[in-house]
Amino acid sequence: MTPEQSKQLEQINKAHETMSKLTFDYWQTYSHMGTWQFWFLLAMLLLPLAALFILLDRKRALLIGFFGFNVHVWFQYIDTLGVTRGLWNYPYKIVPVLPSSVALDTSFVPVVFMLLYQWTINRKKNFYLFGIGLCFVFSFLVKPALVSFGLIQMYKGVNFFHFFLLYIAIMLVSKWITSLFLHFQIEAGKQPSPSRRSFKLRRWFPAGEKAR
Repeated sequence: MTPEQSKQLEQINKAHETMSKLTFDYWQTYSHMGTWQFWFLLAMLLLPLAALFILLDRKRALLIGFFGFNVHVWFQYIDTLGVTRGLWNYPYKIVPVLPSSVALDTSFVPVVFMLLYQWTINRKKNFYLFGIGLCFVFSFLVKPALVSFGLIQMYKGVNFFHFFLLYIAIMLVSKWITSLFLHFQIEAGKQPSPSRRSFKLRRWFPAGEKAR
């Protein structure tokens, strides 16, 4: 590492420390446990998880959970990128050290998508059709409500249609990855395991015949 590179890296590290301190001081002043916003976000975090615990189809838990984890990861990436690029921000947070919203990224959005995915599977409905409808609800109903409550601030010309496109992208990528891994699992199930193959060989070549 060159001295110039080391110097710039140290400056970046100090900037991160300063930003962390400013964020924590801001949280203590405006987003602490004494504010209604904190408890509103906490409810947005816990209530969907409670609903998922009650409504989750245990027989499809792994499939639904894998899809929901995909939604969470991609939404977390995009949300963090948007905040760090100054496209939007969250004036109130449960956890001050995270740049994005834990309530939205970890619970509310993934759980709603999971329950919709489960419903379309069990009722044999078109996931993409209803998924686009859910993206519309998130973008043009939920987001404006959060903005009106002062829970989200948007900058640099970002509008609700941009969020609509992002939600669709998250939904599609999560669904396609889930379908790909489900395809791998199904294809692997069609192939006989080594123990099954050996069993079939024993049927055709009994031990006695091998000895002869």
